[in-house]
Amino acid sequence: MGSIAAESMPIRARTIAIVGAGPSGLVAAKYLRAENAFRKIVLLEQRSRQGGIWNYTGNLRGEDLFTVPQTSPRGRNQDPTWLEPYKPRTGEPSVVQKEPTFLSPIYDRLETNIPRGLMGFKDLDWPQDSQLFPKHETVLQYVRDYGKDVQDLVRYDTQVLNVEAVDEQANARWKVQTRDLRSNAQQEEEYDAVIVANGHFIVPYLPDIPGIKEWNRRYPGIISHAKYYRNPEEFKDKKVIVVGNSASGNDISTQIAQYSSHPLLWSSKSASMFKVGTSPVKQEFPPISKFQISNRGVEFEDGTIERDVDAIVFATGYFYSLPFLENVEPRMIENGSHVQHTYQHLFYTPHPTLSFLALPQRVIPFPLAEAQAAVLARVYSGRLSLPAPSIMESWEQTTIEEMGDGRNFHLLPFPKDGNYINEMSHWALSAEPREGLENDGNGKLPPVWGAWDFWCREHFPKIRAAFGALGEKRFGVRTLEEVGFSYEEHLRRQEEEEKKLI
Repeated sequence: MGSIAAESMPIRARTIAIVGAGPSGLVAAKYLRAENAFRKIVLLEQRSRQGGIWNYTGNLRGEDLFTVPQTSPRGRNQDPTWLEPYKPRTGEPSVVQKEPTFLSPIYDRLETNIPRGLMGFKDLDWPQDSQLFPKHETVLQYVRDYGKDVQDLVRYDTQVLNVEAVDEQANARWKVQTRDLRSNAQQEEEYDAVIVANGHFIVPYLPDIPGIKEWNRRYPGIISHAKYYRNPEEFKDKKVIVVGNSASGNDISTQIAQYSSHPLLWSSKSASMFKVGTSPVKQEFPPISKFQISNRGVEFEDGTIERDVDAIVFATGYFYSLPFLENVEPRMIENGSHVQHTYQHLFYTPHPTLSFLALPQRVIPFPLAEAQAAVLARVYSGRLSLPAPSIMESWEQTTIEEMGDGRNFHLLPFPKDGNYINEMSHWALSAEPREGLENDGNGKLPPVWGAWDFWCREHFPKIRAAFGALGEKRFGVRTLEEVGFSYEEHLRRQEEEEKKLI
């Protein structure tokens, strides 16, 4: 990841705004509060409850954000849909006030693709009766439990409209404009630092394949995106194509294939890391090369033509979209493939009093955001300094040379993600102790991955596949051993192999 040892740029913030009260925003608030160094910490959340996208919106199925194709981040602030909450909070009266609702990509039968022992926060265990790969309801409750002690910092129903620097100094202060969604009143405040933790599952990416625009105009409603998928029964007896081989593409195609006509057509550029073996109800195809209007069909890159298609679901990911940062220069979003001018995927290099959580992809997001939050808290409290701007800019250029200046920039495939977590945590732990902080003055301790974590991270796609292969029996699975994976057995085999080499 490059050197982060050279320190020459101290920051001392007193007031901090965090955009978003999802998992990343909550973990940032907890690490900031643990520093005992800030006069004001505020989480600005446009929803009416914490949890971010883990708030399932089964009663919201569409939004004006989506076009076919979708090739631009289209930066703008969304207006909410006012709905009764999908599930009222415990103890609420039977007549529930409508809430400003923003569509979430969570679907009805979503289970995590990461085992709970690997994906959680350092200081909160998962409920021992929850399944090995938790359901989305379990994750939402876990996040809410985690954030209970920072609820006094959250302003709900508050949308961030605009953030811009007050001056051109490197340690610029920030003017934050917000809107109270219930009263529509706007407010403007200044903060010493702003942490952006609003996620990147907002604007869908849907490629511009030859003929797709005209095809969609002729056959409206057939093309959709994984963000709007809710349950597989809607595809009963339909001829379906699912595009994309990520975790969601694999899971959604598997779910739909249980109801659609057979075989479901699964189109992707390469083999899925979550696929194990072949499926009798799914047939794999290369990418779609063009759409054929005359027969409601598509042609794949291998020349195969499929006619009379009833539904196409694109599980092709999302743009990075930061509409409330449109007035910040130099621009962070151009084509939406990544966030430009970032150091360590974390700090905005021209003005590092602006920072981002959980930009990286192909990662285990909760512990990664926690390690990042530990760094941010210590930098903004003055216990850590940043390298000189030239070093931070050099880091970005080196990363571009390695990963490209596009969609791969923020990718941290294994083992990069584990190494990154440890690098961030070790950086945080290098801060000078301060009297009055927990852990002998070191402050709140971030996660550090050990051998088990790296082993589990390396094997979790196979573990997830074995879990899914159990069908209904998977709901009772609690441990890795129940799906045939044992770290102790791995160590034993490793020891035997080492003995053979002696």
